[in-house]
Amino acid sequence: MSLMREPGHLLVYKKALALAVRVQLFAARIPKRRYPGLSDQLVRAAQSVPTNIAEGCAHSSRREFARFLQFALASCGEVAHHLIFARDTGALTVEQFVDFDSANREVRRMLASLLRVVRDELNDEDDDDSVAGMQARRVRR
Repeated sequence: MSLMREPGHLLVYKKALALAVRVQLFAARIPKRRYPGLSDQLVRAAQSVPTNIAEGCAHSSRREFARFLQFALASCGEVAHHLIFARDTGALTVEQFVDFDSANREVRRMLASLLRVVRDELNDEDDDDSVAGMQARRVRR
């Protein structure tokens, strides 16, 4: 897999961005007096997922790409927490929760899969004992 420069080529980026937009539109309707800070935290976490994917794509190494995919995956965990909190406090209906949570889980699975592929490629490069492989590792460090 070659490192992609444009995040729009990645299906996981498109799905993460679509989820972030949906969360933004939903969060605008959360009563701020009743749920102070919830909408801002939820939106920030949801926006962080596609942002980290895009930032990872902008880096020139697979190692940095993997690092930012890991950040995006962690942000999915934060989104999951805020969704549970929103459901448990009544800011989100059970049906809305299931919908958002399902989309977030799909993004998490896709990110985890992509991260495994990128890390496997890094491990394969590290196993290369040729002179070129050793030089490539030295340059990366």
